[in-house]
Amino acid sequence: MASDGGRKQFWKRSGAKVPGSIQHVYGAQHPPFDPLLHGTLVKPGSKPPTTPVKLKKVSTFQEFESNTSDAWDLGDDDDELLAIAAENLNTEVVMETAHKVIQNHSKLQEQHKFQEEHLQEEKQEEFAQLTSAACGDNRLVKSVSEGHTASASDNASENSSMQRSQSLPQTSTPPLVSGMGDYNTSVTPALTEREASRLDKFKQLLAGPNTDLDELRKLSWSGIPKQVRPIAWKLLSGYLPANVDRRESTLQRKRKEYFAFVEQYYDSRNDENHQDTYRQIHIDIPRMSPEVLRLQPKVTEIFERILFIWAIRHPASGYVQGINDLVTPFFVVFVCEYIEEEEVENFDVSVLAEEVLQNIEADSYWCMSKLLDGIQDNYTFAQPGIQKKVKMLEELVSRIDEQVHRHLDQHEVKYLQFAFRWMNNLLMREVPLRCTIRLWDTYQSEPEGFSHFHLYVCAAFLVRWRKEILEEKDFQRRFIW
Repeated sequence: MASDGGRKQFWKRSGAKVPGSIQHVYGAQHPPFDPLLHGTLVKPGSKPPTTPVKLKKVSTFQEFESNTSDAWDLGDDDDELLAIAAENLNTEVVMETAHKVIQNHSKLQEQHKFQEEHLQEEKQEEFAQLTSAACGDNRLVKSVSEGHTASASDNASENSSMQRSQSLPQTSTPPLVSGMGDYNTSVTPALTEREASRLDKFKQLLAGPNTDLDELRKLSWSGIPKQVRPIAWKLLSGYLPANVDRRESTLQRKRKEYFAFVEQYYDSRNDENHQDTYRQIHIDIPRMSPEVLRLQPKVTEIFERILFIWAIRHPASGYVQGINDLVTPFFVVFVCEYIEEEEVENFDVSVLAEEVLQNIEADSYWCMSKLLDGIQDNYTFAQPGIQKKVKMLEELVSRIDEQVHRHLDQHEVKYLQFAFRWMNNLLMREVPLRCTIRLWDTYQSEPEGFSHFHLYVCAAFLVRWRKEILEEKDFQRRFIW
């Protein structure tokens, strides 16, 4: 092969540093001419074949080849290689080989497709055999943009937790209380083919090292299977990072941080300057929904801590009536992560391990905080955010259903009379909890779901019951809201 002197001269003339240095070299953009890759050998000094199209590149290459021609000085050991390089390839042989490669590739693709279809059939059969449930959930209405509702009875309860993924911490949860249950030990009611397919899509998306949040939002807009809802909500709210490797440390750090707040602030609830806040929280918790949960002392204790810590750390708004309702969906969803009950409203949370309850409490606090960050002006002095949203709702209804808007105006019904609570409690007093949770799947999939998209849901309520509204003549005597 080329002599050592020829090699050194090549590096010198090409302007590149010696091998091992990390710098761009001319050859990286214009590779040196290798006679072994061509049918004929280009001898030093001979003019390389040119093409009529890219003359500039040919000229540049010719100059480069001329300057580095000694890099290809021949040695005695090159005769055999050069003889092979000089031979022209047989076209028929090339075509025959290419044809065989294509045939083999097609066969492999068909086999792979058959295996995937067979695996999918096995999965569907497995889902069909599972019979018991955790955390029932009748899906709310189909999306508002589709313009029609679906009966809650048309949707079978999806349930039980799926196998806990690597995205959740393994050390902070007792082994007997799995975040996502093992299909080999826990059972779920039979899923429809569509439900099984959607669940599989979520599993595949969440199993990757970095979850595509845009794709997760697209999937979640039409509802999240309850098996993956806890982890999906934590990701969509921004509580957990998309990177799987960072999630466990994030959970541990945020949970520790929350209980540091509790240790620092909660004892001050009886101080004179905080007594009014704590008293109002204590009064409002029994009013929350669902009724059974609110009567449990352990639930009351958890909600008091969450709401008091949030109020102390957000002095611009402090605690306002209605915020207590916003904890409930998060709390219920995260409880479902650890239990196998059909109706979580009837579940006695005191039977859960203390560590589990602490995880649920901290996760609920942080996710509620993320939600309120986007609508905090709803709860500052005079609640300007709600005033603005009610006005926007009025303008929206006047455009999409002028008849309903005019009817309300003729009977002196102010939007603030009925829509204030819709904004303050995000419709939690108007629809069942399971419907609120389904609705929040979509809210968290929208960039400003709890602020702007919520307006369209409220407007859809008025359009949906327009017939009853237009038939009503005495709103003062029989207020239908």
